[in-house]
Amino acid sequence: MHRLPLRFRLLLPFAAAMALVLAGMALFVYVRVGGALLASVDQNLHAQLAELSGHAEAGSSFADRDRAGAAAVGQLVRGNGSLVRSTPASLPSLMSVQRRAEVLEEGQTVRWKARIPGLRGEWRLIAEPVRTPAGPAALVAAASLATRDEALDRLGRELFLGAPLALAVAILAGYLVAAAALRPVEAMRARAAAITATTPGRRLPVPDSRDELARLASTLNDMLARLEAAFEHERRFVADASHELRTPLAMLRTELEVALRHPRSRAGLEAALRSAGEETERLSRLADDLLLIARADQGRLPIRSEPIDSADVVAAVAGRFASAAGGHGRTIQIEAGDSPVIDADRVRLEQALGNLVSNALTYGAGTVDLRIDRRNGAVEFHVIDEGPGFDEAFIPRAFDRFSGADDARTSGGTGLGLAIVELIAEAHGGRAGAANRPPRGADVWIAIPA
Repeated sequence: MHRLPLRFRLLLPFAAAMALVLAGMALFVYVRVGGALLASVDQNLHAQLAELSGHAEAGSSFADRDRAGAAAVGQLVRGNGSLVRSTPASLPSLMSVQRRAEVLEEGQTVRWKARIPGLRGEWRLIAEPVRTPAGPAALVAAASLATRDEALDRLGRELFLGAPLALAVAILAGYLVAAAALRPVEAMRARAAAITATTPGRRLPVPDSRDELARLASTLNDMLARLEAAFEHERRFVADASHELRTPLAMLRTELEVALRHPRSRAGLEAALRSAGEETERLSRLADDLLLIARADQGRLPIRSEPIDSADVVAAVAGRFASAAGGHGRTIQIEAGDSPVIDADRVRLEQALGNLVSNALTYGAGTVDLRIDRRNGAVEFHVIDEGPGFDEAFIPRAFDRFSGADDARTSGGTGLGLAIVELIAEAHGGRAGAANRPPRGADVWIAIPA
């Protein structure tokens, strides 16, 4: 069953239900017509009994059988079973002892069907009590059911032939309706089969109707748009990563080739090796950053939360960058406030703050201010510098991967620092943000739930 096309799987239950409905309707019509015909026979018999009853009560003979409306078969039976009158005269008594008792003793009108000896076919008989000059008697009238049976046979043949024809027409109509209903699905399937990574921008056709199929097509188109955005993001990510890897690799190769090609003094070799070491360190940092982002994309950025003092974290980061700041003639200040205790991964949090401080030392100017604020149920770690700040157009994409200001790459950055900061913040259930501070300076922060 599950291997059949969908239109046939929809059609089979419809055909079965339609067959049951047609069979039920045919049976209902057959029974109702049969009952109506039998009621018509009974009505004629009651009319005949009324006529025969008048003759019996008057003591006269039964009416002539050849007269229109006269009883074809009639009898007047005494209580002992003897016949008073009979039409035709050669018929035996039509009533059993039990029926005579029901009519004469209980005064009931009795109806039944039976075959009459000497006459063809099945007959309908009705008996009712009547008073005669000789005493109570049972009056019986009978009518042949041949006409009724012939009509029912003809009706049965017509239903037997017409019901399958009606079922075939219904199945054909159901098939056409199912095919028309599934035609948009087939159109969407064909279009989806033609959509590849090399055909961006193509979408599934949306039916004009506002039904489930139209909503499905719209949902799939939205999914295609998200997939295209993800593919483009990954394509850009790979291209940027390749660019970032190519630059230090080229410089490392150049340094080594020059060092091997030309004789150098000890100082020259040390300088070449130191430059190669710096490029190797940059490659190592880039590889670590890419691995961290890959883990985050897979939804498993490792976070080991524990209660930590926010002031200790800020002090540790400031101490780690104090030497680098002094080398640039700059200082790092701390404003810890009430230094709340939070549940966070200390290593990851220090990594995020370290990226922010490193950016402030690289692109900013003046004093670097590490500040802790409490706002809206979160603890915010702000890194503020006195440099030129961000370009306003850059702020909305500051945390995008490999995004950087115009001088970012020329300064040795990878464009992943702020992206990693945002990943660490989100892994803690928090967020990251950036803004310019008037009159000069940038403010970048990470907020961790308190």
